[in-house]
Amino acid sequence: MLSLSPSPCVTANTLNLKPMIKQRRHFLKPVSAIINPSSRSSQPQQQVYQPFRPPPAPLPSQYGTLDIPGRIEILANRLGLWYEYAPLIPSLIRDGFSHPSIEEATGISGVEQNRLIVASQVRDSLIQSNADPDLLSAFDTGGAELLYEIRLLSASQRVAAARFILENRFDGKGAQEVARAMKDFPSRRGEKGWECFDYTLPGDCLSFMYYRQGREHKNPSDKRTSALQQALRVAETEKAKNVVLEELKGKGDEEGEKVDDVKRAVLVPVVRLKIGEVAQASSVVVLPVCKAEEGDRGVLEAPFECRNVGQFGVVVAEKGWERWVVLPGWEPVVGLGKGAVVVSFGDARALPWKANRWYKEEPILVVADRSNREVGADDGFYLVKLDADGGLKVQRGSALKQMGVNESLGTVLLVVRPPKEDDDDQLSDEDWE
Repeated sequence: MLSLSPSPCVTANTLNLKPMIKQRRHFLKPVSAIINPSSRSSQPQQQVYQPFRPPPAPLPSQYGTLDIPGRIEILANRLGLWYEYAPLIPSLIRDGFSHPSIEEATGISGVEQNRLIVASQVRDSLIQSNADPDLLSAFDTGGAELLYEIRLLSASQRVAAARFILENRFDGKGAQEVARAMKDFPSRRGEKGWECFDYTLPGDCLSFMYYRQGREHKNPSDKRTSALQQALRVAETEKAKNVVLEELKGKGDEEGEKVDDVKRAVLVPVVRLKIGEVAQASSVVVLPVCKAEEGDRGVLEAPFECRNVGQFGVVVAEKGWERWVVLPGWEPVVGLGKGAVVVSFGDARALPWKANRWYKEEPILVVADRSNREVGADDGFYLVKLDADGGLKVQRGSALKQMGVNESLGTVLLVVRPPKEDDDDQLSDEDWE
């Protein structure tokens, strides 16, 4: 008789089915991991993001048909003006060159390549802003370094900055300070004296920067005086000049000095030329020289304008002249425009030193600005001829006002003493009478 009950030998435990079930589950894949190839074609393909690149600037017409060796030759030999061959650098980069390979082929370093490209773009913006053609032509030689420094300014600011840099004959460092001052000026709103400076004028922006630097030195010091002197020299508006003068007056009151003494220190710096200083200077100026004993004839006949032309910076004067002097690019003389002249005095006593100071047998050079001949109210120092037969002298403005003299031969900006081995007798501001 058959029995329907399961045999003990075929139970689940005896067949050990649980491990087998687990092993099968191990090979099962979730539905979410299965990819249907047909679903890809139904979805649009995503585009890779490409940043916008402006179209390359066209090459000048005279270089448009040049092949690669011809462009390299132009750059290697600097054939043409800098802003003309500057676009050749991006054209070579588009043709597969790198900055190091361009440097190897042309000798133009990567830094200079960048400077040329950016400066040419700045120059193009000046053209688009309808800048004066004479202003643009002034940067034809050596202008890349200057225009590069004003790259961060707006188009209108660039025109004003370029004109100011040119008028004051700034070098690359000076141009950098002008651009930095103009860029920084709006963020200084609320600081003392800010509202007295005109933000549309580069000179006022630069003056405010020096004014701030001077005020950072609370105690009287040479650094404070020097910064405020620079602020007064570059300021363009009377309001800005008055603010700087008030700060200088405050310095004088703290030291117990007279206000006139402070003004004299600002207007007429006295420096002694060091041996080898001209040869080591990064920039120099060439100025016409006349003798004091010749009277006003030499001052009136000396060339009124001297400018640098050509790639070598050749000095060209409007007419011939016998005597010239080369001075380092000090701040007072670098900022001079037309009308600068130097008068040589054989005896330093021709200047109004204090009564207890006598500098005998020491020649000096007096740098004057003939474009500013009016005797002002700031009690500065002026170059004059007091009598018909005598030579030239330097007089204070207050003394000239008392004599009824309202016009001079020029405003004295700087006094230069000759170099000497023992340089420990530098004049201080109190040496002026």
